[in-house]
Amino acid sequence: MMLEGLILFICVLVGVAFLTLLERKVLGYIQIRKGPNKVGYCGIVQPFSDAIKLFSKEQTFPMMSNYMPYYFSPVFSLFISLLIWSIMPFYFGLFSFGLGLLFFLCCTSVGVYTVMIAGWSSNSIYSLLGGLRAVAQTISYEVSLALILISFIILSGGYSLFNFGMYQELIWFLFITFPLMIVWFASSLAETNRTPFDFAEGESELVSGFNTEYSSGGFALIFMAEYASILFMSMLFVVLFLGGDFNSLLFILKLVMVSFLFIWVRGTLPRYRYDKLMYLAWKSFLPVSLNYLIFFSGMKIMMISLYI
Repeated sequence: MMLEGLILFICVLVGVAFLTLLERKVLGYIQIRKGPNKVGYCGIVQPFSDAIKLFSKEQTFPMMSNYMPYYFSPVFSLFISLLIWSIMPFYFGLFSFGLGLLFFLCCTSVGVYTVMIAGWSSNSIYSLLGGLRAVAQTISYEVSLALILISFIILSGGYSLFNFGMYQELIWFLFITFPLMIVWFASSLAETNRTPFDFAEGESELVSGFNTEYSSGGFALIFMAEYASILFMSMLFVVLFLGGDFNSLLFILKLVMVSFLFIWVRGTLPRYRYDKLMYLAWKSFLPVSLNYLIFFSGMKIMMISLYI
């Protein structure tokens, strides 16, 4: 089991490396430039040279920081981002347990603490503000995510991701729940602190947000955790809305397409205003996801009563 987990985590980290390359290439072409193209063929080795550079640089520690939380929060952040991948539904013996969606909600809730502790323990006002913003933002959007997940749990009748593959053999949930798909995608952007919801690391007003004081290895771990979360949210998006066989090449292509959407949004949209972010969460997304939850609950009760 440990060996299988290790293989999964290595594959995720390699995926993260090439996702960063894809992002830099796509952003380059959006801004009418080349992006990385010198290291290896078309810059394909660039992520590994960046990793070697980051991990071989000297680690700096702010004199006023709380050393232990400051040091360990990036480690835990990456650990949680990799741990969530254990709910990925494989057919060939890897972890795949029946309460996968509950485990996902638990891990995303715990992930907020790593950002908050990273911001607080740096003892920098910019980092603290970035951490507080991240907590408020993540808590707000977690409500919508949880309600959408409950809607799908009611539809599929279980917490395992296997159910979604079976239920979408004839028609994808995308066509039945299109508004929920839009809400889920926007909430995923907010949950992973991506543009246009990247207030935790708002460069224009907070220098670099919660990771201002991090350098070399610590910054690399935070960076890897963020991209592992993007890949995972893309995978979950495909499982919930685009169906398909989990071990097919088509599933991987769908995952890459959704990851590309994350990058495309970053290259296109400017950052939101903070009050607009909260307004969107509580006044727009929450009513939509609540209405769908009530609708699906009513439909399920009606079907059960008809069956009885």
